[in-house]
Amino acid sequence: RRTNKSIKKTHSKKILMLMNSKKFALTIESIVKEKRISYMDAILKFCEENDIDPSSVGSLINKSLKEKIQLEAEKLNLIEKSSTATLPL
Repeated sequence: RRTNKSIKKTHSKKILMLMNSKKFALTIESIVKEKRISYMDAILKFCEENDIDPSSVGSLINKSLKEKIQLEAEKLNLIEKSSTATLPL
């Protein structure tokens, strides 16, 4: 008999398998616009709502999304403003 936890884990694996970086980016963009939150918060919200470990979505973050996250981080002084600074994703 499967527990709720194993069902959720299977569900989150299916979501990740069905996602590609373009679909993921569009989903995150939609959350950002709808909820008016940052890209980082949108990714964390998506992960929380789908019971996904945030460390497992790194491969789904495309260049465009990385650049937007980087700009937000620079604006919040979380990373140094630099034309050569890159996020370690």
